[in-house]
Amino acid sequence: RLSLLLLAAAALLAAAVAGAAAGGPPGKLSPDFYSQTCPRAERIIAEVVQSKQMANPTTAAGMLRVFFHDCFVTGCDASVLIAPTRFAKSEKDAEINHSLPGDAFDAVVRSKLALELECPGVVSCADVLALASRVLVTMTGGPRYPVPLGRKDSLSSSPTAPDVELPHSNFTVGRILELFLAKGFTVQEMVALSGAHTLGFSHCQEFASRIYNYRDKTGKPAPFDPTMNPGYAKGLQAACKEYLKDPTIAAFNDVMTPGKFDNMYYVNIERGLGLLSTDEDMWSDLRTRPLVERYAANNTAFFDDFSRAMEKLSMYGVKTGADGEIRRRCDAYNDGPNTV
Repeated sequence: RLSLLLLAAAALLAAAVAGAAAGGPPGKLSPDFYSQTCPRAERIIAEVVQSKQMANPTTAAGMLRVFFHDCFVTGCDASVLIAPTRFAKSEKDAEINHSLPGDAFDAVVRSKLALELECPGVVSCADVLALASRVLVTMTGGPRYPVPLGRKDSLSSSPTAPDVELPHSNFTVGRILELFLAKGFTVQEMVALSGAHTLGFSHCQEFASRIYNYRDKTGKPAPFDPTMNPGYAKGLQAACKEYLKDPTIAAFNDVMTPGKFDNMYYVNIERGLGLLSTDEDMWSDLRTRPLVERYAANNTAFFDDFSRAMEKLSMYGVKTGADGEIRRRCDAYNDGPNTV
């Protein structure tokens, strides 16, 4: 009987190790993780980021983008927050991260400072980023979803990994799906998480090929991508005409309700009002189109699936125990980077 128990224990251990290796959720995380050590943690973060959002309404979109860029590269471990130094580069040096918004980083830094005053050395920067994202989704009209807590902060930050692991705006849906599937996410989760584009904006250079000097797959020229609503395309051409001189010119991802977290992103795709080529791709790809149609028709279905996908994303590749630390400052390691 003892040997059977040992075999069962070994099987459970093997399953746990396999789950951890695949980026599965470790059992240590819990929504009540700080209930004794820093009970006001979520309230403190909420007060800071809500104030930031009211002062700058693009903060919510920026926070979601930073959160995704963090989690999709080595897991949700605040590695994207590390500032480069003369001696070591970081994820911020990756080209795809150059456009990450300063307002989101500032909101995290301010939250961490407030937390350090109340309960020093307790709340990780990775948890601050996860909670701040949820607060801002809810504040802009989106769902409130569970955020298990107890992440540690990373001991390293790669300057090359983001450009390899993150989806780019000119990728096909097929290529983006490959990235998601490789990390254990489904087609449905990819489409649901794309709904975060209901907030925020994109710079003209990211969609210029759709509205200027457009050529179809046969090389035939057209005034703009014919899948776009003509009035929308012409409006973008006028808005972006100086983008080569001023690369900061941008357009809202959701032209209808740019500051509200809702399902209008999917409605826009159906109507030819998707901004990026990846938006149009989700409509033309038979794997993703039924989900776009589902979310466009049913905001509740979108919120439910987005909530589950965000909770899963927030658990991806988290660090616990000796695999990480609780940083005193979100932009720097406590004792220098781990170079092992």
